[in-house]
Amino acid sequence: MPDYKSIDSKTVEGRRTAEKLLLLKFELDKVIPSKTVDPTLLLATWNIREFGGTKSGGREEEPLFYIAEIMSRFDIIAVQEVRDDLDALDKLLQILGSWWKYIVSDVTLGTQGNNERHAYIYDTRKISFGGMAGELVPEMKKDGGVLKSDFAFSRTPYIAGFKAGWFKFTLCTQHFYYGEDKADDPQRLKEAQTVLKLLKKRMQSKDAWSGNSILLGDFNVFSLHDETFLAIEKEQFHVPASLKGTYTNSNRDKPFDQIAFLARDVEKQLGLARAGTFPFFDHVYRDADWKIYLPNKTFNEYKQWRTFKMSDHLPLWVELFVDFGDAYLEKKMEKPVV
Repeated sequence: MPDYKSIDSKTVEGRRTAEKLLLLKFELDKVIPSKTVDPTLLLATWNIREFGGTKSGGREEEPLFYIAEIMSRFDIIAVQEVRDDLDALDKLLQILGSWWKYIVSDVTLGTQGNNERHAYIYDTRKISFGGMAGELVPEMKKDGGVLKSDFAFSRTPYIAGFKAGWFKFTLCTQHFYYGEDKADDPQRLKEAQTVLKLLKKRMQSKDAWSGNSILLGDFNVFSLHDETFLAIEKEQFHVPASLKGTYTNSNRDKPFDQIAFLARDVEKQLGLARAGTFPFFDHVYRDADWKIYLPNKTFNEYKQWRTFKMSDHLPLWVELFVDFGDAYLEKKMEKPVV
C-alpha cells in the first residue's frame, strides 16, 4: 500500500485525491490479480508521458498518487519516457514506500532521443536486481581501421537482470522511434529487427545471464499486421495470446505497447498467464471531470492536458507463473540413466 500521509485533507485537492484513490483501489481490485509471495510474477510496462517534464505544469502530488496506486499492484514495471530530471521519479518512490527501488539508464541525447531515459521500478520484497544492466547497442565493424556502426537506435534499449524466487530473467525495454504517423516507419522497423536479433544472439550465448528474456515497452505498433509487430514472431519471440491486439494508447485504438518473451519454458510460463491493461481515465481525470480541472478550457484541451498528468498510454501487464519447485522436485525423483 502506498504512503498516503502527505495527502492534505484541508485542501479541496487533498480530499479529492483521497476520494479518487478509494475508487481507484476498488477498480484495480477487480482487474489486477493479487500479488503473491512465491507463485506468480506481475510484470508491467508503461510509457508515462514526459515523466519528469514540465509540459502542462508537470505533475503535482495528485497524479503521482494515482500513478503510485496503479504501480503498487505490480512487482516490477518498465517505464518509458522518463526525462533527465528525476525529481518526479524520486517523489513517486517516496509515495510507493521505502521497499521500492529503481534503476535508470542515462538519457539518450539528440533530437530523436528527446533526452529520455528508461527505468525499471521494482518491489524489493519480491524482486532483486541481479547486478547486470546496460544499454543494448548494435555491433561495431571496422571501416578503414576505425570501428563504426551502420545503425543507431533513436533511444537506446535498456537491458537488466532480475530474480524473483526461482525465476531468473532479463528485461529489455525500448521506446521505438515514432516518426511519421503511420505504420512501419523505416527507422522503427529497423529498430525492431535490430533489437530482436541482438537479444536473441545474447540468449544463445554460452554466457547468457539467464534463459528467459522479455522485451517490453512502447513499440509504436499500429496493428498486428505491421511489419514491426510481425518481426517479433519472425525471431521466435512470443506475445501471449491474451495480449495480442490489446489497445494500449489512452484513446484505445492502437496496440502501441507490447510484451514479448524468448524463454526456454515459454509454453509453461505463458499457458497460465493472465494479462491486460488498466484504463485509468475511466476512474480519474474522467471526461466528466473536465470542468473541475479546466473550467476555462475546451474539452479537447482538457483531454490533451490530462495525458501530461497521467499518460497517453495505459499500463500493459502480464501475470507469470514462476514457482518451479514442484517440477524441480519431480526431476530429482527420476532415476539416473546409467
